[in-house]
Amino acid sequence: MKARISVITLGVEDLERSVAFYRDGLGLRTNGIVGAELEHGAVAFFDLQHGLKLAVWPRSSLAHDAGLEVSPSSATDLSLGHNVSTRAEVDQVMEQAATAGATVVKAAQDAFWGGYAGYFQDPDGHLWEVVYNPDLLPDGE
Repeated sequence: MKARISVITLGVEDLERSVAFYRDGLGLRTNGIVGAELEHGAVAFFDLQHGLKLAVWPRSSLAHDAGLEVSPSSATDLSLGHNVSTRAEVDQVMEQAATAGATVVKAAQDAFWGGYAGYFQDPDGHLWEVVYNPDLLPDGE
């Protein structure tokens, strides 16, 4: 298999709330909710970086499409890492997320591996790590 991940889909309880969080709160670009005319079709896509999108889709629709029952979620099943260029940018993104309605679960601090990072959960409990790792700086930085 060639690694060609192009969409990361998060199952959400309230699609409109999630769109507001990611679009208005975090400033991610989107065309809003599409596919609402289709049963189980309403979804929103956000541009992350070239060739990669974040999708938010109702958990019930994701379960239906996958042929699974909706099951309890756990914040520790997966985290999304947002690597930034400076320690100050970690603090700025953590504050932006908190202002947008995220729950800060671990304030930004020095990490045991030598970087600087903090964790927040979006309104559906999805765990995000905002990290400055000098060995893995974003492209073009």
